[in-house]
Amino acid sequence: MDFEETSAEFLELASEVRLRILFDLLEKPARLTTLSKRYKVSPQEIHRNFERMVNSNLVSKQENNFYSLTTFGKAICTQIHSFSYLSQNKDYFKTHNFETLPPKFLRRIGDLNNSQEIVGVSKVLESWKKIYKTADDFIFNVLSETPLELMDLVVKRVKRGTKYRHIISENASIPKGRRNLLEKSGFYDLLNSEKIERRMLKSVNISVILNEHSAGLMFPDSSGSPDLRTMFYSDDEYFREWCLDYFKHCWNVSDPFKEFKLKE
Repeated sequence: MDFEETSAEFLELASEVRLRILFDLLEKPARLTTLSKRYKVSPQEIHRNFERMVNSNLVSKQENNFYSLTTFGKAICTQIHSFSYLSQNKDYFKTHNFETLPPKFLRRIGDLNNSQEIVGVSKVLESWKKIYKTADDFIFNVLSETPLELMDLVVKRVKRGTKYRHIISENASIPKGRRNLLEKSGFYDLLNSEKIERRMLKSVNISVILNEHSAGLMFPDSSGSPDLRTMFYSDDEYFREWCLDYFKHCWNVSDPFKEFKLKE
């Protein structure tokens, strides 16, 4: 890898004004005077930044003094989201990790950029409930445990036609009385009619909860243990797609569900 050339590209991006210009031009071409007024920067300063970006092949000059992104500039913009997400959440990742995350998902980590960090067990549960309550087409989970108080919501949605697929860890934390409660709710009837599908993973570190509208994502703490006290939540299209693809990956590598492996 040519780190010298790569570091030069980082140098060209090391400016808030230039980054703002790139993302404005990603929306549509613009003139120098327009962006100068928008950023309250002198024409000379904006011109200097444009010259640097033109020389770096990030931007090109078009007719009527309009500037637009080059193919290289557009591609660079797609990568900046990853730096933005990691930078904004670097304090979070001091105490959390994604060591078990397959590289193909880490390369797409920028898709999580437009999300909100939910902090606190009660607030996480509220967001969790919201995902269940607003589901029409499906609810998909990858979890280390499922709070019993949420199972009634799941059963109600499934009875109304919502597809439910659930992946749980073999060493999941299972509360006492779980089986009786599920039996009374009609859970097993829905399971037998294949309206509910379950599978298992040896262990679950990264938790995902999603429907067709929104998703929640929880990374493990620094020791690798599941952490349900904080959640990244969003209804952003790219965030949901990342979570859905991660669920599909887990579903494809999971094993058949075996009740005897769960212990209260």
